Amino acid sequence: MATMPAFLGKTATAGASASSAASSAARLGKNSDRLRALPLDDVLFFSKKIDNSRLVRAADPRGRGACWSAVGAASVLLVLLTGTLVPTLAGRLEGYKLEALKGEERRLLDERRTLELQEAELLSPDRLQQVAEKQNLVAPQAGQVVHLDGNKPDSAFALVK
Repeated sequence: MATMPAFLGKTATAGASASSAASSAARLGKNSDRLRALPLDDVLFFSKKIDNSRLVRAADPRGRGACWSAVGAASVLLVLLTGTLVPTLAGRLEGYKLEALKGEERRLLDERRTLELQEAELLSPDRLQQVAEKQNLVAPQAGQVVHLDGNKPDSAFALVK
């Protein structure tokens, strides 16, 4: 898009475009090895070193108040966020603990069943009969009486009074 002066310059010389085209062709014929100028080629930029080491920043009372209000707003937001997330997190952790306790209960019930089965096997009449036979224990005969001597001082039996 052309700038306004360039646009106006082209329209003002529209009638003389044929003569300008011939003159530009003659000009290009003479200096065909030269490039045309770049836009803003004549603008130069300089950098100036500035020393701000002696400057002291003035305190801004409104800026300090804005800072404290931002800290307060962030604190309120943090409290609200914590208030909503803590119960959810606590419930989830308690759920994990509850599941762990249920698993431990199942394990203990299985262990209890196993121990009850072992106890039943150990107390079965057939097994007790086998143990009695191995230790030469027999059922007492009819009329068989065993007298215990309770007069001995080093006796292993307790005295009944």
